[in-house]
Amino acid sequence: MKPMIKYLTLIIAVVLAAGCRSTPRSESGMFPPAPTKESQAAMSPDAALAELRAGNQRFVSGHSQVRDLPAKARATAAGQYPFAVILSCLDSRQPIEIVFDQGIGDVFSARIAGNILNDDIVGSMEFACKLSGAKLIAVIGHSNCGAIKGAVDDAQLGNLTGLLAKIKPAAASVPESVQPRTAKNDAFVQQVAEANVQLVMKEIREKSPVLREMLDKHEIGMVGGMYDLSTGRVEFYQP
Repeated sequence: MKPMIKYLTLIIAVVLAAGCRSTPRSESGMFPPAPTKESQAAMSPDAALAELRAGNQRFVSGHSQVRDLPAKARATAAGQYPFAVILSCLDSRQPIEIVFDQGIGDVFSARIAGNILNDDIVGSMEFACKLSGAKLIAVIGHSNCGAIKGAVDDAQLGNLTGLLAKIKPAAASVPESVQPRTAKNDAFVQQVAEANVQLVMKEIREKSPVLREMLDKHEIGMVGGMYDLSTGRVEFYQP
């Protein structure tokens, strides 16, 4: 029986040790609180970007915060106070709240293939920033994007054809020296994806006087970024 007791004791010790190494709830040992009107008002555009950077670093390092999601759902049921609105791709490998280690009520998320811009998304951003108090617009593309590949190869499929057409100006902006200009050229695809993020940020200013005024007054900020599917890391750049 003694070997069996030692074996069971070892298993218990391993389980307890694993529990001690589990992901911390937060630096204070508590679950991250639900955003409030006060916390949102105190958030600056720079602080909002800093939180996205910190959240992505937590995700990449494997130290995402543990959240009491049912409690957070109850806490945010009566109102929402997100600090940012994020436009990202539909791609299932880029779940944007997870990538930035955010929970219920923390960010507005607009997802569409190729992270392109249309009138409905612009209107949603106006709602998020002007009416709901978000302090930052983030446009996040990603590596190896299928929508980008479809656009450069002139894919045709129902309503998708019109969506991909919105990406083609970004492809055209990449220098002609980058060859071949097909989906098989990973470097070209990456440059088009980055140019597409820059194009969308430019279009946000052009299409929305509401957001342009808020940006000019520094009431909100705007940033672009590229998510690397293989590392989970987001590289940010200013418009």
